[in-house]
Amino acid sequence: LKNELALVAKLKHKNLVRLVGICLEQQERLLVYEFVPNRSLDLILFGIARGLQYLHEDSQLKVVHRDLKASNILLDADMNPKISDFGLARIFGRDQTQAVTDHVVGT
Repeated sequence: LKNELALVAKLKHKNLVRLVGICLEQQERLLVYEFVPNRSLDLILFGIARGLQYLHEDSQLKVVHRDLKASNILLDADMNPKISDFGLARIFGRDQTQAVTDHVVGT
Protein backbone atom coordinates (compact mmCIF):
# COMPACT_ATOMS: atom_id res chain seq x y z
CA LEU A 1 0.00 0.00 0.00
CA LYS A 2 2.78 2.44 0.87
CA ASN A 3 4.56 1.85 -2.41
CA GLU A 4 1.38 2.21 -4.46
CA LEU A 5 0.34 5.35 -2.61
CA ALA A 6 3.77 6.97 -2.96
CA LEU A 7 3.88 6.19 -6.65
CA VAL A 8 0.31 7.04 -7.65
CA ALA A 9 0.36 10.30 -5.69
CA LYS A 10 3.25 11.52 -7.86
CA LEU A 11 1.82 10.47 -11.21
CA LYS A 12 -0.66 12.55 -13.19
CA HIS A 13 -1.62 11.69 -16.74
CA LYS A 14 -4.93 11.49 -18.61
CA ASN A 15 -4.40 7.77 -19.25
CA LEU A 16 -3.67 6.84 -15.63
CA VAL A 17 -6.40 6.27 -13.07
CA ARG A 18 -6.49 9.22 -10.66
CA LEU A 19 -6.21 8.77 -6.90
CA VAL A 20 -8.97 10.79 -5.23
CA GLY A 21 -8.52 9.80 -1.61
CA ILE A 22 -7.30 7.39 1.02
CA CYS A 23 -8.73 5.84 4.15
CA LEU A 24 -6.39 4.88 6.99
CA GLU A 25 -8.84 4.30 9.85
CA GLN A 26 -7.86 1.65 12.37
CA GLN A 27 -7.32 -1.55 10.38
CA GLU A 28 -8.90 -0.19 7.18
CA ARG A 29 -6.43 0.86 4.53
CA LEU A 30 -8.06 1.85 1.28
CA LEU A 31 -7.06 3.78 -1.79
CA VAL A 32 -9.95 5.53 -3.53
CA TYR A 33 -9.62 5.95 -7.27
CA GLU A 34 -11.71 7.91 -9.74
CA PHE A 35 -14.80 6.13 -11.00
CA VAL A 36 -14.19 4.56 -14.40
CA PRO A 37 -17.56 3.52 -15.84
CA ASN A 38 -16.43 0.96 -18.38
CA ARG A 39 -15.11 -2.52 -17.81
CA SER A 40 -11.49 -3.56 -17.60
CA LEU A 41 -9.43 -4.55 -20.61
CA ASP A 42 -9.23 -8.20 -19.56
CA LEU A 43 -12.95 -8.62 -20.21
CA ILE A 44 -12.61 -6.98 -23.61
CA LEU A 45 -9.67 -9.25 -24.49
CA PHE A 46 -11.64 -12.28 -23.33
CA GLY A 47 -14.48 -11.23 -25.65
CA ILE A 48 -12.07 -10.99 -28.57
CA ALA A 49 -10.72 -14.45 -27.75
CA ARG A 50 -14.26 -15.85 -27.70
CA GLY A 51 -14.88 -14.29 -31.12
CA LEU A 52 -11.72 -15.89 -32.49
CA GLN A 53 -12.65 -19.24 -30.99
CA TYR A 54 -15.98 -19.00 -32.75
CA LEU A 55 -14.29 -18.23 -36.08
CA HIS A 56 -11.70 -21.00 -35.71
CA GLU A 57 -13.70 -23.78 -34.07
CA ASP A 58 -17.41 -23.18 -33.48
CA SER A 59 -18.72 -21.59 -36.68
CA GLN A 60 -20.08 -23.63 -39.59
CA LEU A 61 -17.34 -21.94 -41.61
CA LYS A 62 -13.81 -22.28 -40.28
CA VAL A 63 -12.35 -18.79 -40.74
CA VAL A 64 -8.87 -17.33 -40.20
CA HIS A 65 -9.09 -13.54 -40.00
CA ARG A 66 -5.47 -12.80 -41.08
CA ASP A 67 -5.63 -9.09 -40.20
CA LEU A 68 -6.49 -8.95 -36.51
CA LYS A 69 -5.24 -5.69 -35.00
CA ALA A 70 -6.49 -3.04 -32.61
CA SER A 71 -8.10 -0.93 -35.33
CA ASN A 72 -10.15 -3.94 -36.47
CA ILE A 73 -11.69 -4.40 -33.03
CA LEU A 74 -14.71 -2.15 -32.60
CA LEU A 75 -16.48 -1.54 -29.29
CA ASP A 76 -20.27 -1.28 -29.17
CA ALA A 77 -22.19 1.02 -26.83
CA ASP A 78 -21.78 -1.52 -24.00
CA MET A 79 -18.03 -1.86 -24.63
CA ASN A 80 -18.44 -5.33 -26.14
CA PRO A 81 -15.68 -6.03 -28.67
CA LYS A 82 -16.66 -6.79 -32.26
CA ILE A 83 -14.15 -8.23 -34.72
CA SER A 84 -14.37 -6.41 -38.06
CA ASP A 85 -12.71 -6.15 -41.49
CA PHE A 86 -12.82 -9.61 -43.00
CA GLY A 87 -11.26 -8.49 -46.30
CA LEU A 88 -8.20 -10.73 -45.86
CA ALA A 89 -10.01 -13.58 -44.11
CA ARG A 90 -9.66 -17.09 -45.42
CA ILE A 91 -12.18 -19.91 -45.18
CA PHE A 92 -10.74 -23.30 -44.31
CA GLY A 93 -12.25 -26.70 -44.97
CA ARG A 94 -14.11 -28.26 -42.04
CA ASP A 95 -11.27 -30.71 -41.27
CA GLN A 96 -8.43 -28.47 -42.44
CA THR A 97 -6.05 -27.38 -39.68
CA GLN A 98 -3.26 -25.73 -41.66
CA ALA A 99 -2.42 -24.16 -45.00
CA VAL A 100 0.61 -23.05 -46.94
CA THR A 101 0.74 -19.52 -48.27
CA ASP A 102 3.13 -17.87 -50.69
CA HIS A 103 2.91 -14.37 -49.27
CA VAL A 104 2.34 -12.61 -45.97
CA VAL A 105 -0.87 -10.61 -45.64
CA GLY A 106 -2.22 -8.16 -43.09
CA THR A 107 -0.93 -4.90 -41.73
